Amino acid sequence: MKKTNIILIGFMATGKTSVGKKIADLLKMDFLDTDLLIEKSLGLTVPEIFARFGEKYFREKESQIAKEMASKNNVVVATGGGIVLNPDNMKFLCSNGIIAWLKAPVELIYKRIRFDSYRPLSYNKSIEEIEEMYKKRYDLYERYADFCIDVSKKSVESIAGEIVTYYNRI
Repeated sequence: MKKTNIILIGFMATGKTSVGKKIADLLKMDFLDTDLLIEKSLGLTVPEIFARFGEKYFREKESQIAKEMASKNNVVVATGGGIVLNPDNMKFLCSNGIIAWLKAPVELIYKRIRFDSYRPLSYNKSIEEIEEMYKKRYDLYERYADFCIDVSKKSVESIAGEIVTYYNRI
């Protein structure tokens, strides 16, 4: 059975949302963003959720969304960078989706996020702290990915095109 969904994983600020929207447009599929779905369900932003309820609560909501994604067809899903921390999330997402890992060097990620208050886990953190978080997730991204693409020197269009090509071949 062909998997019909495309799931984008990777560390924060690797372009999952931008690339996901472009892929959905190219393939005429629906686009979903797990962080936006969580925000919509609670009526709060991600930083507000973290401040009010903490990371554990956010991760519980993220797991509910991952489970919902398993029942969807023909969707492109941009996930939060930490979704790989829970193996159940990945079991659900892998059940009907090819997993594309958007990969970038820590230096580029840090440059993109260092002043971004929307990202509660990285705001006001040093590059060393970001690198430590990235290292903890790296093997998980690698384990779950069907396809990996280095996004550091590529446009959104180019990245989306490569993923669409891969998807159409399977």
